[in-house]
Amino acid sequence: MKTSDFDYNLPPDRIAQTPVEPRDASRLLVVHRDTGQLQHRNFRDIGDYLRAGDLLVANNSRVIPARLFGRKPTGGQVEIFLLHPLPGDRWECLVGGKRLRPGVQVEIDMPTGVQPPVIATIEAERDDGSRLVSFNRPLNGWLHDAGHVPLPPYIHEDLDDPERYQTIYSRIEGSVASSTAGLHFTPDLLIGLRGRGVGMAFVTLHIGLDTFQPVKVEEIEAHPMHSEWASLSSDVARQINETTLQGGRIVAVGTTAVRTLEWAATGAQGLQRRPHPGVGDDQVGVAHRRVEFVPGNHVARGDTRRRDVTHLPEHFGVRCQRRRQRTLDRRHGPTEGVSAHGAEGHDHPAGTRRRRVGRDGEGVEDGAPVM
Repeated sequence: MKTSDFDYNLPPDRIAQTPVEPRDASRLLVVHRDTGQLQHRNFRDIGDYLRAGDLLVANNSRVIPARLFGRKPTGGQVEIFLLHPLPGDRWECLVGGKRLRPGVQVEIDMPTGVQPPVIATIEAERDDGSRLVSFNRPLNGWLHDAGHVPLPPYIHEDLDDPERYQTIYSRIEGSVASSTAGLHFTPDLLIGLRGRGVGMAFVTLHIGLDTFQPVKVEEIEAHPMHSEWASLSSDVARQINETTLQGGRIVAVGTTAVRTLEWAATGAQGLQRRPHPGVGDDQVGVAHRRVEFVPGNHVARGDTRRRDVTHLPEHFGVRCQRRRQRTLDRRHGPTEGVSAHGAEGHDHPAGTRRRRVGRDGEGVEDGAPVM
């Protein structure tokens, strides 16, 4: 399968640079899968495509201020991008700057008056280009003072309110990018959906390195996929199973929720899974390789989902879950509909102008329920 199969035209002026207010005023592109008809709505209308008894499953991971700036003793500027915590105040990081070899120390830029200084030390270089970095002070004491929220590279405007890059239900810190599919829910919208009989459950997947890794190979199968930490509690598993038994649909809010459900469902089928240290007995957690999440492979659980019309393959790792032919047949239609309608097609991280939702989940195949 070739990366070029997933190319589509996205003019730069169609990429929203500022968030819309309120959140649920974002535009919604509805794809009627039975007819191929495209319908332009607002996100606040999403309840028209849900039913009483459906269950929304969303990712409650919260974005950390992962971008740090500092200087070497020589005065050279350095950027450190936190990726994954390791024991002993160490992190896997992406590092920008010259001659950042093991042993080099970087003093982190801090607000005036914050003492003592924070020193980062480059400990090792990894094969994938990342660095192992240690810090002389625990991050929880200073990260929110010094760190900056990372925005996607196609967004060139700073956010006045960093909370716009968080979902309103984000709770557990650990992601380096937002689960953008959920950014358009408002408290009033969720209350309204609850009044219609639509339930909501939360899983956690901390979005990691692959969000920022370009796909540099022509054959998708050759693209290296890194691991992400995810958890799904036994209470949520029961909620999913009860919804299914009662005839409700499982509606995954974005591909991060899909990946977590897919992992949990394959684990329920007896496939090997690897618990993550620190996950309690009432949860399941994994640091998994996502070889099963390339187009053309089976999605085990999820009756329908909403996701972004976003992410050209040369920008980010491909994370599609449809059968290949359905993907290739339908991908260009919706995206061309976005551009022709004269609306922004790429997601602004704090409020995209255009979204897509499947009406009946035709492109997602059922499998074993989560146990």
